Amino acid sequence: MASSSDVTSSADHTPENPESGSVPAASEATDGPAGRGRVRARRAAVMAVPAILVAGALAVLTAEGALGVQFAISGMPFTVTATELNGTGFEQFGGLDTMAPGSPNEGDTGGQVLIVTSAIKNATLTKLCQSVDLGGTNLLITAGGGAEKVTASDLTTDSTELSGDAAFNNIEIGNDASTLTKAGVKGPIGVFSQQADTVRIANLRQTNYATTAGVFKLPGLKLGFSSKGC
Repeated sequence: MASSSDVTSSADHTPENPESGSVPAASEATDGPAGRGRVRARRAAVMAVPAILVAGALAVLTAEGALGVQFAISGMPFTVTATELNGTGFEQFGGLDTMAPGSPNEGDTGGQVLIVTSAIKNATLTKLCQSVDLGGTNLLITAGGGAEKVTASDLTTDSTELSGDAAFNNIEIGNDASTLTKAGVKGPIGVFSQQADTVRIANLRQTNYATTAGVFKLPGLKLGFSSKGC
């Protein structure tokens, strides 16, 4: 991605009229291949500025938690299970995930999946299992089965199904998703949400389309193929 310093550098090397110190007139700039090149360079520099400003604004919003990290999902759901999840700073709200244009997995959905985003500031998971059905076989990942548990910070999961035995401390239900404060993530304005100081879910089972984390530590990680999923 170009930076503002890149744009300034390009502008500094754009030739100017030595007599007037101003940008040459269009009739002067288009005389010959060199002149046409100068016009293209100026146009490219001007067009780059809005893109830089937008990218900079998005970076600031993401850092402030106003936007979640967005990417095109594959459209292939995966299963996540854990015997126990404990978290501090919990938020949950609805949203839409979008597949890449022309994805073969979009079916009749138009490439969009209605999901529930769960955000946890800090989480520990015991006996984590994740599996993806590849059609006849499963890609299987396990971790945290020993004394050391899986840990994650700034964890978000986009799910279509979630089950388990849950307990919350200081829960708030019915918040506007744009006003959430517990996990540092804000959802869309006008969307129903809930948040709590802490969350505990025993026998967790999720069907997910996306997961993100600032830091994800997986002690005892094992990856392989299996006839059975989680």
